[in-house]
Amino acid sequence: MRSEKEKMLAGDFYNAGDEELCKERAHARDLTFEFNHTRPSERQKRQELLKQLIVAKGSFYIEAPFNCDYGYNIEVGENFYANFGCTILDVNKVRIGDNVLLAPNVQIYTATHPIDPAERLAGKEYAKPITIGNNVWIGGGSIICPGVEIGDNAVIGAGSVVTKDIPDNVVAAGNPCRVIRNI
Repeated sequence: MRSEKEKMLAGDFYNAGDEELCKERAHARDLTFEFNHTRPSERQKRQELLKQLIVAKGSFYIEAPFNCDYGYNIEVGENFYANFGCTILDVNKVRIGDNVLLAPNVQIYTATHPIDPAERLAGKEYAKPITIGNNVWIGGGSIICPGVEIGDNAVIGAGSVVTKDIPDNVVAAGNPCRVIRNI
């Protein structure tokens, strides 16, 4: 029988109230609380705390405040930057490429719930992975929804709600986000 964590990572319905998952979320919240309450001058301490949370393939910088569910499902490439107020609900994998810039208040949500109210009321949850390519810039206040893939070199305009995949080399914006032009 699979654990609730295995179900969660497979994108199947799982119980978020599972003891193991609750402990892991509490650990991530403790680390993000500590990170969010460091002084800006404590750069080394901030990096050490974040390295306990996320998988970084190179240099990266995240401004406080930052929040996530687990942390271990977040993988960032070389030269990643997230501005103030980034929230990543990493119930499933979030893969972010090299040279990615997130403006203030970008929200990345892998977590979702059933459309059917009876299933939702029964406490069922699931999640879909998100992939953000290389050389991507996501404008302030944008929301990236579960299951979305954003292609290389894309620019997402401020305030966008990205509900569907965005191809390589485009500028996209709006609610819902749509391609405006090629780069």
